[in-house]
Amino acid sequence: MKQLHIETLGHGADLVLLHGWGMHGGIWEGVRDGLAQKFRLHIVDLPGYGESAQQEPYTLAEVARVVADAMPERAQICGWSLGGQVAMQLALDFSDRVSKLVLLSTTPCFRQRADWPYGMDDKTMTEFARSLEQDYTGTLKRFLSLQARSGDDAREVIAALRAKLFERGEPSLETLRGGLSILHDLDLRDAAAGIAQPVLLIHGERDTVTPLGAGEWLAQCLPQAELAIIHGSAHAPFLSHRAETMHAMECFLDG
Repeated sequence: MKQLHIETLGHGADLVLLHGWGMHGGIWEGVRDGLAQKFRLHIVDLPGYGESAQQEPYTLAEVARVVADAMPERAQICGWSLGGQVAMQLALDFSDRVSKLVLLSTTPCFRQRADWPYGMDDKTMTEFARSLEQDYTGTLKRFLSLQARSGDDAREVIAALRAKLFERGEPSLETLRGGLSILHDLDLRDAAAGIAQPVLLIHGERDTVTPLGAGEWLAQCLPQAELAIIHGSAHAPFLSHRAETMHAMECFLDG
């Protein structure tokens, strides 16, 4: 198994795609061919997912370092959910390697805190961590359902996510624990202002995993950011509202 599996296709400026927790690079299949007409895509299986090797320690900084070691010398980065947080870390730690960011459904702080209402409450996070140990597959499927909840075409989005879930094998329990630990501890709010690259924030209006308020906060905090709100979308706008998401991405990345 390769340390980091990357599928490369298309022609044009380099664009790296990073998936979210529990998934793999195959989740981009619906937008892959369209984007490949304008960009040279590098579709990553994050460490421990798909065809990429397990990694220890599983921290945000280490995941970002492994991705940086494998990606082109300078590229645009698009990350979804946890992949968006990896993209933010890449922009901070390897700023000369990242030209632009597209952050899909991304938050600087996944867990609710006293001064941060736009996250998942501690009770829900604790229940996810506990149930992961007891019912691995069921927990992943419940998380996928949560991602589509309240959005347009929720059933179709859930079906698409579940169809992809184990298409490239099952991630290890250690990998999933590591990702949950990142999400639990994550707080990039103080560091976010140091992201100097142009950033496009694409956020679903009805996202209950990373609420729209998180995207609005980032739009105010980041020095060069613009926010595209996908009305009717939940946590996976590139699945539920593919045309709108691709249009926003292409306008920004071509600019």
